[in-house]
Amino acid sequence: MPGPLPPTEVYASERVVVLVSCVLSFLGSSLLVCTHALWPELRTRPRQLLLYLSLADLLSALSYFYGVLQDFDRTSWDCVLQGALSTFSNTSSFFWTMAIALYLYITIVRGSPTGTGLLCCFHVVSWGVPLGITVAAVALKKIGYDASNVSVGWCWVNLDAEDRVLWMLLTGKVWEILAYVTLPVLYILIKKHINRAHAALSEYRPILSRAPAFQPRTSIADKKLILIPVIFIILRIWSTVRFILTLCNSLAVQNSVLVVLHGIGNTFQGGANCIMFVLCTRVVRTRLFSSICCCHYDELDWPLQRSNNYWQCPEPHKNKDVPGPEQTKPLLSST
Repeated sequence: MPGPLPPTEVYASERVVVLVSCVLSFLGSSLLVCTHALWPELRTRPRQLLLYLSLADLLSALSYFYGVLQDFDRTSWDCVLQGALSTFSNTSSFFWTMAIALYLYITIVRGSPTGTGLLCCFHVVSWGVPLGITVAAVALKKIGYDASNVSVGWCWVNLDAEDRVLWMLLTGKVWEILAYVTLPVLYILIKKHINRAHAALSEYRPILSRAPAFQPRTSIADKKLILIPVIFIILRIWSTVRFILTLCNSLAVQNSVLVVLHGIGNTFQGGANCIMFVLCTRVVRTRLFSSICCCHYDELDWPLQRSNNYWQCPEPHKNKDVPGPEQTKPLLSST
């Protein structure tokens, strides 16, 4: 690899934008955690996985906030600590994001039952692998000042490490690139399965009085399935672009627009998840707004107002007009 590039100067305006992104991500992740804690009826397995992702994003936002605020110019004890925390939380966020996609694929497409064994496996991989990588990186003194060429003020892989490219891959980039491939594939397979189920159901009940209300819900759910990998890639791609530019020893890595996009992309994941799974999920949004407004929510109407969104309903709705469980479960589990 060519010699390192000169340090990238992170201007005050760029730091302010990234700090705001960190705060929004922190608030979004906190809101997701609060909704899980306050409303037991929303504690389904997918939202439980979302809780663990939110915890990782919460820690990530805090560590990045400190790093951007400090704008390190050398390796120090707090630089190493911040770099270790952000490395662990960021890598864990990748694993939990892929775990959610894998869980949906297994339950919707494969129709396989899931128990505590799968959840334990997710915990071991999504917490254990990042922890092992981070501990090894710290022990081998690979975490430190990186001149902001692959970060935005925070610390990551030490600029002086001879095998820094290997450790950049191990501490984030290889998992990030893996997520770019895995997430679209899994969600495309899920959506194709849902579309086939919709087509099969339409043959058995072409005329239903509930159809006008049912169709918009399924449409919203389908859009969410598309948006999950799209938003992830839009947020994370700038980090990968700067990484590649650094490998090419290109001064374009210091472009102000790229720096800001990189900063927002790495720090706003918690905010994006909050928008999708709180503000854009009718059941959660209604509960949240009614709580804020101190309104008394009619508990008798609550079951009727719940959509069949997979993120809220632990049990699929059963209909005797549907030909078989293989077709009903994937359809209603997705919506």
